Amino acid sequence: MTGFEQPIPWKLHDRCQRGGGRSPPSPYLGMSPAALPRLQLLAAALLFSTGGAAIKATALTGWQVASFRSGVAALTIALLVPASRRGWNARVVLVGCCYATTMICFVVANKLTTAANTIFLQSTAPLYIMLVSPWLLHERVRGRDVLVMAVVAAGLVPFLLGTDAASATAPDPARGNLVALASGLAWAATVMGIRSLASRSADGGSAFATVLVGNLIACAACLAFALPVAATGRDWAVIGYLGVFQIGAAYLCLTRAVRHVGALEASIILLAEPALNPLWAWLVHGERPSGWALLGGGVILGATVAKTWWDALPLPGPEAAPPSHPQGA
Repeated sequence: MTGFEQPIPWKLHDRCQRGGGRSPPSPYLGMSPAALPRLQLLAAALLFSTGGAAIKATALTGWQVASFRSGVAALTIALLVPASRRGWNARVVLVGCCYATTMICFVVANKLTTAANTIFLQSTAPLYIMLVSPWLLHERVRGRDVLVMAVVAAGLVPFLLGTDAASATAPDPARGNLVALASGLAWAATVMGIRSLASRSADGGSAFATVLVGNLIACAACLAFALPVAATGRDWAVIGYLGVFQIGAAYLCLTRAVRHVGALEASIILLAEPALNPLWAWLVHGERPSGWALLGGGVILGATVAKTWWDALPLPGPEAAPPSHPQGA
């Protein structure tokens, strides 16, 4: 996964808000201070959502795209997000390995199956998080979590019932779907790792260090399979776009905006990524996801929205979560 369409970890979000205060007056065309961070979040989601269509626009192999894209992204993030250069440790490297696996599988899956199948199957990550977080993070699973888990699992059924025909942009849908599922598993491990890191970090910067480390690992891991390379100018232009804008600029928008937007609203805005990803692939490549894929994806995204909303509701009685730090403090 190239973006944070899964709910933003609350502890990380609260720490990003501390010391931020209220949004400063916007110098952009008299824009409301409250509007700018929301537009930045939407810009991040839009950039993230172009990944599938852009990956399919190059003749390079999946290994080549994964390596060069992450190499350019690592350089961009290191320059644009200073927090990513701090707080490196063994835990960050371990979570970075999970994030690298996510990105590699995301690229390879897009080369094999449709962009819709890739992003929808990767969005099953909440199912795996709810299954293992009680043991790894000691987070209690509530009744409504079980309901969401069942709905997400039901969303996988249409992918099993439907059979996508091979096409120029999706030459091996069955194998690509399996790789996309692996991407979802890796993204679930990444989200849980970031939650764990956030509980030990004073400012949440370890999450951005993970993004940088993950890109460096992905670049190095795929490089041996990416060489030699015979690329055209168009191929390098696509790689540059993916690294600088689809990952680098998107994370810059994300880091600037998340300080001033509530976690629930931010998570819902970022759901524009999986919603728009198949649209770009259809507009650019004429790639049409099957009806089964759209049905399953709709169920999975609907369950994700419901869980995001439920998680934002205060728990009754002694289980209530502590209030977040006020922005004006």
